[in-house]
Amino acid sequence: MSKNIAISDDVYRELKREKGNRSFSEVIRDHLEERRRLTDVTGANILDQETHDDVKNDIEDLSQGTLSRLDDETV
Repeated sequence: MSKNIAISDDVYRELKREKGNRSFSEVIRDHLEERRRLTDVTGANILDQETHDDVKNDIEDLSQGTLSRLDDETV
């Protein structure tokens, strides 16, 4: 069974870049299976609170850089 979903143009372009000769469903499934949250790791007491905060800040900083690069590509 298949379903139609609406996604934004930027998400479509990103999925298409990763797709290769796989289906869109495979690409999305892989992302859903591999997705891990920082809270998953800290909940297991792998990271102390200070490290958690440092990593979270680094991720936010890196995400802003990614958003800037995407803006540059789409303008």
